[in-house]
Amino acid sequence: MAKLAFLGLGVMGYPMAGHLAKAGHDVTVYNRTTAKAQKWSAEFGGGFAETPRAAVEGAEFVMSCVGNDDDLRSVCVGDDGAFAGMGECTVFVDHTTVSDAVTVELYDAAKKAGISFVDAPISGGQAGAENGQLSVMCGGDQDAYDRAEPVIDAYAKLCRRIGESGAGQRTKMCNQIAIAGLVQGLSEALHFAEKAGLDGRAVVEVISQGAAGSWQMSNRCETMLDDHFEHGFAVDWMRKDLGICLDAADDNGASLPVTALVDQFYKDVQKMGGGRWDTSSLFKRLRAMG
Repeated sequence: MAKLAFLGLGVMGYPMAGHLAKAGHDVTVYNRTTAKAQKWSAEFGGGFAETPRAAVEGAEFVMSCVGNDDDLRSVCVGDDGAFAGMGECTVFVDHTTVSDAVTVELYDAAKKAGISFVDAPISGGQAGAENGQLSVMCGGDQDAYDRAEPVIDAYAKLCRRIGESGAGQRTKMCNQIAIAGLVQGLSEALHFAEKAGLDGRAVVEVISQGAAGSWQMSNRCETMLDDHFEHGFAVDWMRKDLGICLDAADDNGASLPVTALVDQFYKDVQKMGGGRWDTSSLFKRLRAMG
C-alpha cells in the first residue's frame, strides 16, 4: 500500500479519497475548508493538513479534484503548493476537468521539479464516485501512468491512457460534447411526447430498447418526468466544461454547432435559477416554454 495525499473534497473527491483509505492506503487530505477535511478524517481515519504542501509531505502519489484552472494552479504551485512539498519521482494525478493548456503548463512545471504529472479527468458523476465506478481518461508519460493506475483502480471501473499530456482532458471534452447533445435530444423527445398526448414512461420503455437507448435515458428519464433535477452534475459546472470545449474548438478548428447551441440553452436554465440543477434540466427549460 502507498502513502497518498488527496487535494479537494467536493462531491467527487470526498468519496474518491474514501475509497483510497478503504483500499488500505495511508491517505492525508487537504480541502480549502478545513472543517470538511476534519470530517473526512473522522470518517475514514486518515490524516488532514491545512495546506497542500503539508498534505503531500512524504507522499508517493498525490491526487487532486478541485474546481477549475485557477483552483488547480493554487493547489499545485507557490510556496504552499503541492509541487513545493513533493519529492522527486513522485506522481501527481489530477482528476479535475480543466483546460488542456493548464494541464500542459503544470506538466512542464512538474517535470522541471522531477515530478510526474498525469491528467486524469473522470466521468460517472457523484454516484460513480461514491460507488467506485468512475471512467478515468488519462494523459501523460507512460511510466507515470503505469505507476498510478493500480492506485486509481480503487475508484475506477475503467482507466485508460489516451496519449501524451493533455490527451486525458481532450478526451473529457469529447465526453461532455457527447452528453450535451444526448441530453438535449432526450429532453426534446420527452417534450414532444407530452405535447403529443403520450405517456412518457411508456414511450421510453419502448424506445429505450432500440437505437434511441442511452445511459441518460435509462438513468434520468424518470426524474425528468417527475420534475426532479437534483440527481447529478450541475448546470454551472457543465457550462464551465462546455466553455473549455468551445475554446479548444476555436484553437483546433473543430466545428461544434450543437454544443454551442446547447451551451446557450444551459445559459437559459441558469437564468431560470437552475445553476445547481442537474444537466437533465434542459427538459425543464422546454416545459417552461410551453
